Amino acid sequence: MKRLVLLLLISACLAANALAASPEEIIQKSQAVFFYPGKDFKARVMMKLISANGQERLREMTMLRLNIGAAGGEQKYFMYFFQPAEVKDMTFMVFKYPEKDDDRWLFVPAINMVRRIAMQDKQASFVGSDFTYEDVSGRDLADDAHELVREEALNGKACFVVKSTPKADSANHGHKLSWIDKATWLPMKEEYYDRTGKTIRVFTADEVQVVKGFATITRRTMRNLQSGHRTEVSYASQDYNVGLEASLFSERFLRQPPKKWIE
Repeated sequence: MKRLVLLLLISACLAANALAASPEEIIQKSQAVFFYPGKDFKARVMMKLISANGQERLREMTMLRLNIGAAGGEQKYFMYFFQPAEVKDMTFMVFKYPEKDDDRWLFVPAINMVRRIAMQDKQASFVGSDFTYEDVSGRDLADDAHELVREEALNGKACFVVKSTPKADSANHGHKLSWIDKATWLPMKEEYYDRTGKTIRVFTADEVQVVKGFATITRRTMRNLQSGHRTEVSYASQDYNVGLEASLFSERFLRQPPKKWIE
């Protein structure tokens, strides 16, 4: 009986702490869990691009991510593309910084050139998908004003629903609603709205697995409601704390990525 009472008290304390969290703290925690778990991360990614009439194109890549310091700090991303033929051997690298513009580079083997991706392109389509460059590495917490609008269940999961409104007019959406799972802090759903209040894109977390103790979204979908196009992303394999080194993230390896890490 005493143990039951103790468990109820702990549960009540956790619930009270969750309720006391500000919308900024909720988004900050969600970003830490979604973008920063582990010291580093490696995944074989399958990206399926599906048109409104059902035609499919496949992108296959390896994604590497290295944290520099604590959650919310700097990160380095590296992606190598295997297929289709038009993107084979293409590489993409991001240096992500807190509260300042990220650096992004794309190596295009067809023209043997490393291209710097301009700041204004960060919300452009990522290799023809419905995800943007910004979606891949995350958006700075300080770029938006956050508001907790309600709490509700989504697919049986208790969630916070947070509204995030860009502080600058340069964003390609008017605001976003995020359903944050109270148990894992992962975003289970995100709805993007234009400035008239019309829904333009919808993100869903379709599968969550625990990998080395980290709750991980292993299948996700982004739908473009204006075009009817959607992008489905799944992990063929994934692993944390694999021993990535900062020296891997360089222009040299953009042109010649080491097989040890991309296969």
